[in-house]
Amino acid sequence: MSNIKLFESKKIRSSWNEEEEKWYFSVVDVIEILTDSPRPRKYWSALKTKLNTEGSELSHKLGQLKMQSEDGKFYSTDVADTEQLLRLIQSIPSPKAEPFKQWLAKVGYERMEENENPELSFDRAMKTYLQHGYSKEWINQRLKSIEVRKELTDEWENRGVKKGQEFATLTDIITQAWSGKTVKQYKKHKSLKKENLRDHMTNMELVLNMLAEATTTEISKEKRPENLTENKVIAKQGGTIAGNTRKAIEAKSGKKIVSKLNAKQIKAISKKSKKAVNEYNQI
Repeated sequence: MSNIKLFESKKIRSSWNEEEEKWYFSVVDVIEILTDSPRPRKYWSALKTKLNTEGSELSHKLGQLKMQSEDGKFYSTDVADTEQLLRLIQSIPSPKAEPFKQWLAKVGYERMEENENPELSFDRAMKTYLQHGYSKEWINQRLKSIEVRKELTDEWENRGVKKGQEFATLTDIITQAWSGKTVKQYKKHKSLKKENLRDHMTNMELVLNMLAEATTTEISKEKRPENLTENKVIAKQGGTIAGNTRKAIEAKSGKKIVSKLNAKQIKAISKKSKKAVNEYNQI
């Protein structure tokens, strides 16, 4: 299970291995945070050479996983588990070393808690979004969309769809079918680059995106596609159903649902709405 962890508001790509029951973290991401280096890959390359010269076998024992890069594509990336990272940190002079070690311990403990009580992961996501200024109404939709997305990706995996490019292809088909835009066009419409598109959707956009993905999941379970081509057909069917719903709503409301609003504007609107409600309650 791929994930993004935050350390001091900076992203660290990570992956949970269910069989081994341990986290794997992108080494380059960790080095970038600890060193503030503008070229973390070059720093890591030099550090590997230094470790090899000193006779350390650490760099040889590290694995690789395909993780999503800033361009949206998946590339093989050096990863380390918690124990390996702790050893690696000893070779990196950084004032952030101790806080980072504490963060690692916290991440491991939280995972154990979430295994015992899955609702905690949603509680923590709620807290994170609240800290970023989103309204509770928006957050509830966003968390539900995460659940719906997980059901869809689980279904795709059951049908032999490969993570990475094939997931991205099917997502693009669904998005275009319901919104009229590819993911790339949609992000450009909202003036986004690296950001997660769903984190910049309005409530109504999230609802229709969920409808598209949930419908695709249900059709897939019924039709049981056997290859990518068949999955593409189903993805378009699921997206089209939500797309027809979008058009019907727009016809009745006279408003476009696919909005140019991004997170900054959505949060600003939420603050204004909250202020208006508070003022009303004081009357």
